[in-house]
This record gives sequence, structure tokens and C-alpha cells, in this order.
Amino acid sequence: MTSGEAEVAVTAEKKDTAKDEQKRSRLISGPGMLLVWLYGVMVVGAVSRSAVQISTEFDKAPLAYSLSAVAGLVYAFITYSLVRGGDTARRAAFVCCALELAGVLIVGTWTLVEPSAFPDATVWSDFGVGYLFIPVLLPLSAMYWLRKGVLQRQQPES
Repeated sequence: MTSGEAEVAVTAEKKDTAKDEQKRSRLISGPGMLLVWLYGVMVVGAVSRSAVQISTEFDKAPLAYSLSAVAGLVYAFITYSLVRGGDTARRAAFVCCALELAGVLIVGTWTLVEPSAFPDATVWSDFGVGYLFIPVLLPLSAMYWLRKGVLQRQQPES
């Protein structure tokens, strides 16, 4: 390979990398940036809350504190997927948001039907009332936004 061929190969590789980064950055533009920020706040809130509760009073409400830790991990994965970008990350974030919504609905209903199962609140208790209902609204908003982006990309340009 000559030096000219090497320069062409490097230039082509840089263009491909720039295209990949541009595709990935689309998830965190506009409303996506707000979603990343909100999910980031939820990660900090859920993980720090569960870490303190698990380390200091786990025997009081192990199910509630474990569910809060799981919620924090779910939020972290969604945040990572949104920042990562790309089609695979978009699909992973959408599936994870659907699972998050299912968890919020199941735990929220469970806490209303059988409150004795939860001596202390989780992030998802009562559909996220302790977090201003963000745990139930956030996955709905994220799923709408992620789906809307897919539908817009599938439409032919005029």
C-alpha cells in the first residue's frame, strides 16, 4: 500500500466514524437531551436511595429496597442507551422503557392492593408518587419519542 492509498483509507475511515457518531448523537438531541437528563436524575435518586437503605436497614423492607436498586439499574441502562445512540441502542432503550413501565404498573398496583408487602416505599410505589409520578410518565414519554424517531426515519423524504 502506498502512502496515498493509506491516506485515502484513513480519510474514508474517518468519514465512516463521523457518520456513525452523527447517527448516534441523534438520540440525545432536542427532547432526547431532556430524557437523558431526567433519566440521569432518576439514576442518582434511585441508586443513592437504595444504597443507603440496603446498607442501613435492609431487614426492614428487603423487597422494597431491592426493587429500588433494580429501578436504578434500569434507569442507568436506559440512560446509557440514549447516550450511546444508534438503532440497536434505540431498540434496547425502547424495550427497557416498556419493561420499566410494566414494573411501575405492577409494583404501583401491588402497593395499592397489598400495602403490607411494602413496609417502606420503593421508587415505583403508588406509581411513583414519591417522585412526582415521573416513574410512570418518563417511560411513556421516552417510548413515544423513541417510536416517533423511528417513524420519521422510515418516511421517504419529499
